[in-house]
Amino acid sequence: MLTLQSKLREVRAHPIGSDIIDKLLLLMNLPSWLIDNPIAGGMSLNTLRILTGRVVSPGFFEAVLKVLNSEPEVPVDTPVQPAPAWWKEAVFYQIYPLSFVEGGLRGILSKLDYLHELGVDAVWLSPVYDSPGDDNGYDVRDYYTILPKFGSMDDMDALIAGLHERGMKLVMDLVLNHTSDEHMWYQSALKDKASPYRDFYFFREGTATPNNWTSFFGGSAWKRYDEQGVWALHLFSKKQMDLNWACPELRQELYKMARWWLSKGVDGFRLDVVNLISKPGEMPDGDPFIGALTGYIGAEHFFHGPRLHEYLEELRAEAFEPFEAFSVGETPGIGIKMSRMFTDVYRRQLDLVFLFDHLETPGHTRFDDYRYKATYLKRFYTKHLNADLGHGWNALFFNNHDNPRMISKIDPEGQYAEPLAKMLALLQLTLRGTPFLYQGDEAAARNQRFTSIDQIQDVESLGLYPELLKTMPPEDAFKRILAGTRDHARAPLDWAEIERQRGGADSVWRFYQELIALRRSSQAWIYGDLEFLYPKDKHLLCYRRRLIPSGDGFYVEANLTPKKCASHAPNGAQALLGNYEGVGKTRVLRPYEGCIYKVSQ
Repeated sequence: MLTLQSKLREVRAHPIGSDIIDKLLLLMNLPSWLIDNPIAGGMSLNTLRILTGRVVSPGFFEAVLKVLNSEPEVPVDTPVQPAPAWWKEAVFYQIYPLSFVEGGLRGILSKLDYLHELGVDAVWLSPVYDSPGDDNGYDVRDYYTILPKFGSMDDMDALIAGLHERGMKLVMDLVLNHTSDEHMWYQSALKDKASPYRDFYFFREGTATPNNWTSFFGGSAWKRYDEQGVWALHLFSKKQMDLNWACPELRQELYKMARWWLSKGVDGFRLDVVNLISKPGEMPDGDPFIGALTGYIGAEHFFHGPRLHEYLEELRAEAFEPFEAFSVGETPGIGIKMSRMFTDVYRRQLDLVFLFDHLETPGHTRFDDYRYKATYLKRFYTKHLNADLGHGWNALFFNNHDNPRMISKIDPEGQYAEPLAKMLALLQLTLRGTPFLYQGDEAAARNQRFTSIDQIQDVESLGLYPELLKTMPPEDAFKRILAGTRDHARAPLDWAEIERQRGGADSVWRFYQELIALRRSSQAWIYGDLEFLYPKDKHLLCYRRRLIPSGDGFYVEANLTPKKCASHAPNGAQALLGNYEGVGKTRVLRPYEGCIYKVSQ
């Protein structure tokens, strides 16, 4: 049990404490040596509280201790050899059905041969459930029905069969933290206090707002119903009402629904914001300092709630394990040490989680208007990709439906769009972990050129914009929306451009196909050791992949800058693949050049 008398080094040794410290340093763009030194490490939390009293609010340390003590177990740092699994070897491709192709599920079915040709092993399908569409399907109205604009359940069955016929798998998005306010459960619960669904949600009576929590989409996290005299919790939009996982009957309904989909042939689920499902019953106020730092008041009470791991263990045991289903959790706010608490095999919770700290450079958030420096990727990967010691696995991605396109963040003008897209692909498919491609990655898709807030459809951006207008002029507020809106990734794919690239010998599309084939050619790319080299060279990310006793060994290097730099390729190494012509013929790497070599063990 950690207390205010505990030393900072003891907090650092705890997986939650370590990740909280890393997150705070990242948000404030401060170096780790400020914490990781003998003087700071020997300081008690109470002393630190006194020293920071003018900056940090009084409740900050108590809030942190409460989260730390909710998970007393500290994982043992004993390296293990990861067990083989199909999802570790697979290349996933995320489809956002509203913008992937016309024709809904039948349109997606028509593109399965295209995905198979590219080399995709599994499709992650964003929501196609019945929904009013306030948050593009993440506000589910009926888990058992397909939204008519996407087709019918027969179309869904045909898609599942079509994937399996091609040796591919389907992972569906599953939204378990909230439903639409139009869901039958919520409608019944709101209208009738005696409804069997009343405890499925968070209702609070009274005239005052229950607490100061804010929504991730702007404003209060509480929606007022004057006629009923109640408040209802929504951490996201006002039409996405949070589910109360403390209610056993709710959990059983969700498990039954998941089993229903798995019995239809679905191979697993991506679990939307799954680390937010556990909330404390007392609903305390959020700490203002944490709120100012993160942008969301109250998150410390639910980003790792009091019964989170209990719920995940139960979900796996009752819904997933009977079908040997794959699970990957979206876990905002979680770091590398905490991720092991979700994915270590003996804990029997999730197979994989998405971590997001590489999507912004230190000191920045998604809605900051800045240029991303790719050199940060070296710092991130060298710290994170071997940190699990075989107790977890990495999800390798740069894009998804919730973030602007990475090549536009690094190179807004598009001067190096093609070599940069290829370099990112090279990293994604040769580092240690499971690659998750997002639709359009294979054609170097870039951000959209929005010119007015009237063109924005993203409910998150539309919620944030009026909040920004309170402190800045409209043109500055729009620049911030433009920097981070999810609409960039949700725009319709340019299939004419994709087909053009598909026919090109040196296109980004062809490079992805070659990389996927190379990854499949040797188990060294999947289960082999990952050894980072030349740590002091800030421009280059260099690493070796090798699998003993197979004899396969590879060397990879990538120039993370728009300037030329020297290559460190070993003498005599065999050049295999690169994102420029003439790979390995000079000792100079061009802007964002990446190269792969075959080397002896």
